[in-house]
Amino acid sequence: MLRRTPVPAISSSSYSCFSSSLNLLLRSPTRCRVPRRALCCCNQSTGPESPPPPVVIRANHAGLRLEEKVEVGLQKTRIDSWISSRIRGVSRARIQSSIKSGLVSVNGRTVNKASHVVKGGDMVYCMVSKLQPLRAEPEDIPLDIVYEDEHVLVVNKPAHMVVHPAPGNLNGTLVNAILHHCRLPTMACVKSNQASEADEYSDSDSEIEDLCTEQYTAEGIDLENCDALIRPGIVHRLDKGTSGLLVVAKDDHSHSHLAEQFKQHTIHRVYISLTSGIPNPSSGRIEVPIARDSNNRIRMAAVSGLNNSRHARYAASRYKVIEDFARGGAAMVQWRLETGRTHQIRAHAKYLGIPLLGDEVYGGTKSMALSLLRPRIPSSLHGHLTNILSKLERPCLHAFSLGFKHPHTGEFLRFSCPPPEDFSEVLDQLRSVSSHCSNN
Repeated sequence: MLRRTPVPAISSSSYSCFSSSLNLLLRSPTRCRVPRRALCCCNQSTGPESPPPPVVIRANHAGLRLEEKVEVGLQKTRIDSWISSRIRGVSRARIQSSIKSGLVSVNGRTVNKASHVVKGGDMVYCMVSKLQPLRAEPEDIPLDIVYEDEHVLVVNKPAHMVVHPAPGNLNGTLVNAILHHCRLPTMACVKSNQASEADEYSDSDSEIEDLCTEQYTAEGIDLENCDALIRPGIVHRLDKGTSGLLVVAKDDHSHSHLAEQFKQHTIHRVYISLTSGIPNPSSGRIEVPIARDSNNRIRMAAVSGLNNSRHARYAASRYKVIEDFARGGAAMVQWRLETGRTHQIRAHAKYLGIPLLGDEVYGGTKSMALSLLRPRIPSSLHGHLTNILSKLERPCLHAFSLGFKHPHTGEFLRFSCPPPEDFSEVLDQLRSVSSHCSNN
């Protein structure tokens, strides 16, 4: 177990000391929600002149039903794709699972292939399959503990570690490590909005996670009795590629209290990032809603004005350039979150035209970084620069500081943690390149 000597929390009265920590960096290289059954049907016939609105399902629960005729004039399309477009918020993977379970029919005949093609006039029936809770086993995984008492735990999450279990990531997560550290039994993880479908399809209003734990029997879980199985746990998330500070609740009161602070946006959070290019102006506030990208379901998008979708969620971030490199070819940008949407910083950075270095999903590709940096540095450094960027394996984003009101003592605690080695190495190399530019 990797454990730091407990770092004393920084009280609000001594915040001036805390605020200087970033400058030092610059100078040195609730409840478990049980699925409720609901019915959602649309039986009217439709034509090309008045296509029906998509069926909007805000709670992704087992038993939800769709019964609808494919609009006339629609080009032939896969049935899993068509159903996904009609049932908002339910992943395509889950629709495919429903098809494999025999819960989808076309014109009265059961369909068992997700690739089945539907055409205009076909009558489609679908029932969303039962959601299976994820089991997370305690695992002896080293934790970098920044602070711990009997009520809360603050950890420094490494990059590439997933926070909670998801299909394909049942082991090696932060939750697995915390279950072992806190000596909790096997856990069933039921996310507040769509359990077991991972961050990819999260559409919650906040970063709150609801976790249920229980000692499993041979018969497995009874979700109807999940309220009695609640254990405190993860209160907020960080993306897999994001490193930095994250708070964990160790009792019900702490979980509820911290969750409320996230809901009210009173949690203090500061992130630092390395970006392609530099924002103009160099500091400001961006208040642009975020929604699922209609062209890429694993990506979010900042949408404004006429492009604003009714599914977009309010999102606000404050940013400030801390340091720029190679005459504006890259920058270190500080972010303060007012809300906690999925991929908020990454989506807002892309919207500002400064995608994070290493963030291939949001446009921070190596080729873009090179196109901005090469014209600004001596040609003798081009090979060195390419080598730097080739080492990037994740978005350069780090949760640098975290502050919250202690759920039991009421004291406001603040913590800070420098970025990990991979981030710091790129930062140092950018500074080195910039110094050569200054000398020429």
